[in-house]
Amino acid sequence: MERFDTSTMKIAYLAPEIPALSATFVYKEINKLKDLGADIVPFSVHRPSSIASEPELNDLKKQVIHLYERSKLAVILAHFYLLFTHPLRYLNSVRILISDMATVGIFSRNALGLAFRFFYAGSLAKDLIQKGCQHLHVHFAHVPTDISMYAASLSGITYSVTAHANDLFERGWLLKEKVERSQFFATISEFNKRYLQNIGINTDNIRIVRCGVDDEQFEPRKGFISGAKIKIGVVGRLVEKKGIDTLIDAISKLKKQHHNVTLYIAGSGPLEDDLIVQLRESKLNSDDVVFLGAMPNAQVAEFITSLDVFVLPCKMDKSGDMDGIPVVLMEAMLSGVPVISSKLSGIPELVIDKETGLLISPGDSQSLADAILLMVSNEDLRNAMVQHAIAKVKNDFSLSGNTNRLHDMFSDVIANNSTLK
Repeated sequence: MERFDTSTMKIAYLAPEIPALSATFVYKEINKLKDLGADIVPFSVHRPSSIASEPELNDLKKQVIHLYERSKLAVILAHFYLLFTHPLRYLNSVRILISDMATVGIFSRNALGLAFRFFYAGSLAKDLIQKGCQHLHVHFAHVPTDISMYAASLSGITYSVTAHANDLFERGWLLKEKVERSQFFATISEFNKRYLQNIGINTDNIRIVRCGVDDEQFEPRKGFISGAKIKIGVVGRLVEKKGIDTLIDAISKLKKQHHNVTLYIAGSGPLEDDLIVQLRESKLNSDDVVFLGAMPNAQVAEFITSLDVFVLPCKMDKSGDMDGIPVVLMEAMLSGVPVISSKLSGIPELVIDKETGLLISPGDSQSLADAILLMVSNEDLRNAMVQHAIAKVKNDFSLSGNTNRLHDMFSDVIANNSTLK
């Protein structure tokens, strides 16, 4: 049997925002696939609210197509094009939409959302046909996958998914249908796979594909930074599930015990004002906790390597949303910086307690304060964890390794489809 020529592989990519500062893993994956010879056609649901600024993204920014910026007239004309060129396929896609709307509740807000996304799926489907795309891959199993599964049906090409966290735990409508219709349904953790199995979804079509970190971008630093002041840091959006309030409370406890510690918070978000209020109520000042604002991805590595300890005490928010396996933890670990996080979701698959880092129960600020003290005081434990953490990330969470695996999966899908035609 002849080997499929991967140099001819043309894959469409869709995500909520490309290239977004909050989802660096998407555009890094795209660039790695390009390096492997794949022709990637990028689509974004929205224009990013916080756009990534690295110079190497200039070409991607020019290429990406923002679906929701298209005029309604252009989208309507795309639907007429699909109806007249492939009427049976179009009508079957409408049938699928109606069935899905009935599943979520025909008069519900979700049903209205599905119809809205089917509308824009017509525009995407026309592009997929005219640009000669062989397969469509989508990040996040909520809105982008709604658009993708209808666009795939309308265009007659295959699609696949990478699911993360919020898109499963909080916004997981039609997951059974999305898994069954996709060529493969990738997710980032064993925890997510068990979650899908526990809600009654057949996992035969589910694959574990980690979101990885670029080995070349984050070099392990030499040794532990020891100084008079303990420098704690975190990178993340200022939202409930990141647990920044727990971290500030832990810093308050350490200050009351007269430990010389400063917390640096890199990120912005809706809870910033609330966190500043918490800071004042805890009798902490701007020297104790420093808000750095949103940080460009190019500066993250330098910031992380300046820290004594990287802490991300994730928790479940009030709506049930929680992180999957935050990439920033991998970046810190690969940088040789000791990490502390939470026993939550897929995080223990990366941060193994007392082996590759320390874990606390979500929301437990006293345990977090104790963990920080243990990390800075126990040199043997800390050094062992740092070395094991570097090996763990390189072995299981490498961007190159996981993108290579994804590339092979795309190749198999396209080769199989070519054989069937």
